Amino acid sequence: MASRKVRRDTAALESMAATALADTVRSLSMVAQHNTEAVAAAAELLIACFEDGGTAYFCGNGGSAADAQHLAAEFSGRYLVDRPGLPAHALTANSSAVTAIGNDYGYDQVFSRQLEGCGQPGDVLVAITTSGRSESIRRVVRTAQDLGMHVIGMTGAKGTEFAALCDVALITPSASTPNIQEGHIAMGHAFCLIVERTMFPDAAAGQGPKRTKRAPAKRKPTARKRATKRVAKRGARK
Repeated sequence: MASRKVRRDTAALESMAATALADTVRSLSMVAQHNTEAVAAAAELLIACFEDGGTAYFCGNGGSAADAQHLAAEFSGRYLVDRPGLPAHALTANSSAVTAIGNDYGYDQVFSRQLEGCGQPGDVLVAITTSGRSESIRRVVRTAQDLGMHVIGMTGAKGTEFAALCDVALITPSASTPNIQEGHIAMGHAFCLIVERTMFPDAAAGQGPKRTKRAPAKRKPTARKRATKRVAKRGARK
């Protein structure tokens, strides 16, 4: 039997596309208005971590799991310039670990259990939850804090309670999950850019790639104090 060709209203489809894109533009404009200082503070924590030889860990569920892997890859690979890889790992990426821990201990522990075995004081956790209610994310935040790590939280307008648990909170001021996720990637790209330009200024200025692999330089003791002090000031203003 011959298939029937469905006639679609092109004007209606274009109208829906225009509405969706306009919603994204409005949401990202609000992200820029409300998060400039927080993005800079997140970048400062990550720079301090990497310069001290630490590691950044990323985690999230569903679309946020994809965002966690995306942002970790921007550091371990590269964002815009050719430079040494930075130690960044997504706790979502090992399917054997996630399924074994979920099966043996419960899904709430799939990230915290992994972090218990590898997190170190001075490392950074980037924890992503659009709702702020994901127990697997809230639990890994508590584990990171017990380990002496800094926590960068990424959430939406309803995640204020979760945001208060974190050293730095990057909040997309929206209740729409797609718009929240778009804000998270925009802010994640922003802190990737800042970290790369700050740590590798020669490469960022186009003066040639740094192809020689080397361990991260040891940071002066004052660098972590500076980053921690800035985070403390932000907390005092909340």
